[in-house]
Amino acid sequence: MAEAKEMEMLTRREALLGTVLTAAAVATVGAMPAVANAKDVAGLPREKVTLVPPPFVHAHDQVAKGGPKVVEFTMTIEEKPMIIDADGTQLNAMTYNGSVPGPLMVVHEGDYLELTLINPETNTLAHNIDFHAATGALGGGELTLVNPGEQVTLRFKATRSGTFVYHCAPGGSMIPWHVVSGMSGAVMVLPRDGLKDDKGKPVHYDRIYYIGENDFYIPRDEKGQFKKYESAGDNYDDTMKVMRGLIPTHVVFNGKAGSLTGDNAMKAKVGETILIVHSQANRDTRPHLIGGHGDFVWEQGKFANPPAKDLETWFIRGGSAGAALYTFLQPGIYAYVNHNLIEAVELGASAHFTVEGNWDDDLMMQVEAPKAIAS
Repeated sequence: MAEAKEMEMLTRREALLGTVLTAAAVATVGAMPAVANAKDVAGLPREKVTLVPPPFVHAHDQVAKGGPKVVEFTMTIEEKPMIIDADGTQLNAMTYNGSVPGPLMVVHEGDYLELTLINPETNTLAHNIDFHAATGALGGGELTLVNPGEQVTLRFKATRSGTFVYHCAPGGSMIPWHVVSGMSGAVMVLPRDGLKDDKGKPVHYDRIYYIGENDFYIPRDEKGQFKKYESAGDNYDDTMKVMRGLIPTHVVFNGKAGSLTGDNAMKAKVGETILIVHSQANRDTRPHLIGGHGDFVWEQGKFANPPAKDLETWFIRGGSAGAALYTFLQPGIYAYVNHNLIEAVELGASAHFTVEGNWDDDLMMQVEAPKAIAS
């Protein structure tokens, strides 16, 4: 009976990963030691972290205290319908911890990130996680593939600092389908002594926000209306046809058009320094803060490299995450957009910062109100 169940699981994995990849994975895993540096890791302190949904980020130290540690996270995969615009368009989403994007995880360079990934039996598909911050085994993808009703624990050493994407990568066409269905997030690996400016001087942030940008490809019916489906797997064939056209129907921040506007706008005060982490697992994007700048920008997301200064717009490559630091100098509402303005205005890639404080006329003022043109 156990052998039959094992063969059934292997067959499902082969269908999702592809037989060649599965064979390589089995061979690789079989050759690996069960635990790398077990004695060394066993002696390290452990910290359990409860993840929070974006744009918020769990509490963390900006400068590491003490030596390396094992930071434990738990994420549960949820397949569920999500409304992604004001018209009620439905995405049959695949999510980490129920949010799009998945939560931002923060550790320090030299720490071990240990994740328990849970795929409840109520789901219909196999899933895994590929950490761009990790080394080996397809970023953990080979070692984390779980069917519904399974869980797995992966640990990797954070060997380099920066911001990094993670995403689902079950193999073949399943990879882009799972990603554009919402299964991506980011990890931030801080230098042990904290962030530095372009001259190596320490910099500190008062607040941090995480913005994950997603492109969605929702099929339409014969009348041009967006279609709805019962479960995550039902839309596969129709969605693949839209995806192969490479033209998204929606480009949004944090899972929905308008998700970070109005009452959900990100908050700040004049004089506060904000760190914005921005990820895009699939397409290039170009963040821009209207009315502000990137004082320091790690455009490629790697803190070992000096940040660029005073950028108006920065570039985040598809499959990566970047970080920008800005100190707000004026109150008001700031739009934060993908500066492909078609995608920002028409497809949804726009957010707001609401900033409190006193206005400085020296920085900007209306010298004369609109009036009739002088004759």
